[in-house]
Amino acid sequence: MKANGKSLKNLRVAILVCDGFEETEMTKPRLALKKAGAIVDLITPKAIKVKGWRHGKWTKAFKVDKQLEKVKSSEYDALLLPGGVMNPDKLRTNLKAVKFVKDFFAKKKPIAAICHGPLTLIETGQLKGRKMTSFHSIKTDIVNAGAKWENKQVVVDKMLVTSREPKDIPAFNKAMIDVFSTMM
Repeated sequence: MKANGKSLKNLRVAILVCDGFEETEMTKPRLALKKAGAIVDLITPKAIKVKGWRHGKWTKAFKVDKQLEKVKSSEYDALLLPGGVMNPDKLRTNLKAVKFVKDFFAKKKPIAAICHGPLTLIETGQLKGRKMTSFHSIKTDIVNAGAKWENKQVVVDKMLVTSREPKDIPAFNKAMIDVFSTMM
């Protein structure tokens, strides 16, 4: 199984979310990862299901693979952080979620975050000097965290992949798979 000519066979990817994640920012990257051969777990600090959000409305509930309290970052090779306004706002106030994300930085494992997803990254204190993008409304938050914000579809800074919004998902998926494949 390959995407962009890259195989992620047996690469373990954590997707960390709470209720209110932007549905397409989770489902489309997750599908791309699975098509490339990755083993993907949807993880939440919450219950057994999480609800997506799209066009200002709740969407369906998605079955959670694992609860955050029962996993360790060492079980995963890479991390995906979808956006949506509510999702990262909840995650960044959850100490276990922030520690989980910070551990990926500490171990130099790849992280991909789209739209408002970088809000959770801010709480790790690991953005100083990095190049990033995000949804335009959190540009100031990113800059105040010490990163250089760029208005591009996707920005790759070492093992960190960031993107602006749902319309950028094709470019985001390609860059994410390219970076994640370096772990193979």
